[in-house]
Amino acid sequence: MTRLGYQIPNFTYPGIDSSTLFDAVVRQAVAAEQGGFDTVFVMDHFYQLPGLGHPDQAMIECYTLLSALAQHTSRVRLSSLVTGNTYRNPTLLAKILTALDVVSHGRAQLGIGAGWFEFEHDALGYEFGTFTDRFEKLEEALHIVIGMLRGERPSLDGQWYRVRDAINSPAPVGRIPIMIGGGGEKKTLRMVAQYADESNLICAPPDIPRKLEALAEHCERLGRDRSEITVSYLASVCIAPTHEQAVAELEEFLADKPAMVAERSRAGLVGTPDEVAEGVAGLLAAGLDGIVVNAPANGHVDGRVSLLAETLAPLVPTRS
Repeated sequence: MTRLGYQIPNFTYPGIDSSTLFDAVVRQAVAAEQGGFDTVFVMDHFYQLPGLGHPDQAMIECYTLLSALAQHTSRVRLSSLVTGNTYRNPTLLAKILTALDVVSHGRAQLGIGAGWFEFEHDALGYEFGTFTDRFEKLEEALHIVIGMLRGERPSLDGQWYRVRDAINSPAPVGRIPIMIGGGGEKKTLRMVAQYADESNLICAPPDIPRKLEALAEHCERLGRDRSEITVSYLASVCIAPTHEQAVAELEEFLADKPAMVAERSRAGLVGTPDEVAEGVAGLLAAGLDGIVVNAPANGHVDGRVSLLAETLAPLVPTRS
């Protein structure tokens, strides 16, 4: 599972339009693979998120994009960070994941969460429901999707989904790992302990030890070996050869994003390779097994993804 992942969260780059956008994304994915990242992620959204841009900025449907990236890479795993369960029927999601696994020769990974972006749901007609609704849907979906991915024919007469002997053919090339995103200590981490191979934590860095403790408690109660679960964390990075370059590239990215400027401390790790390495090492020291980074400000700039890989690869253990 993920030791060093690279997420591509945005698709609005200077001088790039729809005709050349995919080429710019491919360059990042290929640089990540060549540099030693083990997984390439994209977001599963249809509108850009408030912290990264405006709703009308570019957002490519994630599974179409991942399948296309599979044709330009050969080693990295391919995943969303994370799939919004509310956007697809779980039987369709299982078929989509299997198709990605087949076209990538066994490199698909399922990252999934309950869904949270209410504005996007309301604008596009996806039912949002209550917090409880979304987590009930997620758990029912996990029963169906995991069963179909594991060669079973699941049936479920649930509150939200009803399936009968759901067939998934062709089968995945291999075992598709399951990652659940989020940091809720009662619901999300319990589902990680029960169903998942990986937890991608969403929380403030000081809260990481408490989240890990909660996960360990769920594992003990459910009889799950905690060491079977990889725990990763998403960090935003703006790296450049000099501190001044990194700050300038971040400032250019933030120029039309006043909400982010007002919360500059949320911009992530900014600076030279040594500065970024120190920040990521601090996160890993909290007990994480892996790190996922994105570079929304300058990931499209030639050489930045390679520099990230060169900086971070020595900090994480090699996946066995």
